[in-house]
Amino acid sequence: MNYILRFSFIVLFLSLVMLWLSVRIGVSFRKRRRSLEENERDDFGIIMAAILTLLGLIIGFSFSMAITRYDQRKNLEEAEANAIGTEYVRVDFLPAADAARVRSLLKSYLDQRILFYKTRDDRHLREIDATTAQLETDLWSAVQTPAAAQPTPLVTIAVTGMNDVLNSKASTLAAWWNRIPNAAWGLMATIAICCNLLIGYGARRGPAKTMLLLVLPLIVSISFSLIADIDSPRGGIVRVQAQNLTRLSQSLRSH
Repeated sequence: MNYILRFSFIVLFLSLVMLWLSVRIGVSFRKRRRSLEENERDDFGIIMAAILTLLGLIIGFSFSMAITRYDQRKNLEEAEANAIGTEYVRVDFLPAADAARVRSLLKSYLDQRILFYKTRDDRHLREIDATTAQLETDLWSAVQTPAAAQPTPLVTIAVTGMNDVLNSKASTLAAWWNRIPNAAWGLMATIAICCNLLIGYGARRGPAKTMLLLVLPLIVSISFSLIADIDSPRGGIVRVQAQNLTRLSQSLRSH
């Protein structure tokens, strides 16, 4: 299901088809049974208002969850750039040869982190992950060796900074994996289907009502699509850009 949710236009299409069919099923039930009497419409209206309110609350809550996760991914991208930039300065505390090696590795590592944010291809992402993992091993070894040979407080600062770099990447990955639960999507879809079934069942007869019955499925489908787009860190249109990492890379290359 997460693969489908990566593409907002698929969510829009599937939601619209599903909800429109729900309306038509409701209309067919109405045709097979007697229409609602006028004295029954008040109770039906109360039920519809309650269910639509519940649907609106759940959609709003899910949208808030998606926005919160999007903001978290942006903040962690900034934190990751700050950690790498700080460590690039702290390596001055290492011996000159080790410092030069760490700086070179940090530049390569930074390039891989930028690619992580830009790529949409899963195969390319696996290659990036493998290269990044190797660079992490090399970076840690590059600061661990001088720290073991010369365990001074200044060298320890460089080691701590490298630990922050690696931790910031782990935090970013955790945030990218933190998506709206499938159970929440299932609940939204179930309530939306129930709403559209009732709307179709309670609709009055007449050809002019056909287009009006499309309004709620369309609005709800657009809402689902927007939530899926914001919640998808890699497949959506609204994505976190590696602005801080790119700016840092340009700054480091200029020196």
